[in-house]
Amino acid sequence: MGTITEIKDYMPEHPFFKGLDPDLIEFLAGCARNVHFKEGEILFREGDKADTFYVIRKGRVAIQVHNPAGGGMIFDTADAGDVVGWTWLVPPYKWVFDASASEETSAVAFDGECLRGKCEADPAVGYALMNRVMLVMYDRLQAARMRLLDLYGTVGS
Repeated sequence: MGTITEIKDYMPEHPFFKGLDPDLIEFLAGCARNVHFKEGEILFREGDKADTFYVIRKGRVAIQVHNPAGGGMIFDTADAGDVVGWTWLVPPYKWVFDASASEETSAVAFDGECLRGKCEADPAVGYALMNRVMLVMYDRLQAARMRLLDLYGTVGS
């Protein structure tokens, strides 16, 4: 039988948290819990309250936008080592896309309200998280940009 890794022990190895002070990691772990999603299970839906972000440990999550013609269109995926959900940090705290498990997925779920409280109580915590969240946002924006280029090609050739 394998050993159970506590969230605070897993976090330093995850790219999102790598390099953070151990005391800060333990502080943030107080807002976290382990979660599991079956294939096809919804993590969140566009327009709902954004109150969580997920650190993917195993599996894959499809990130989708609504298509006006109906249904959703996958614009990105998140795999083990990725994070999903930065909207917990941006008012009005509403999801701007959908996310669902493309396969069985295990993750650490962080309570957004708890994290916001810790950020407000200690600006250094907020700054450390904001830097990391901005990198996630940048990566998602670049992924969307590349998909648009693939879809529409270059202009003025």
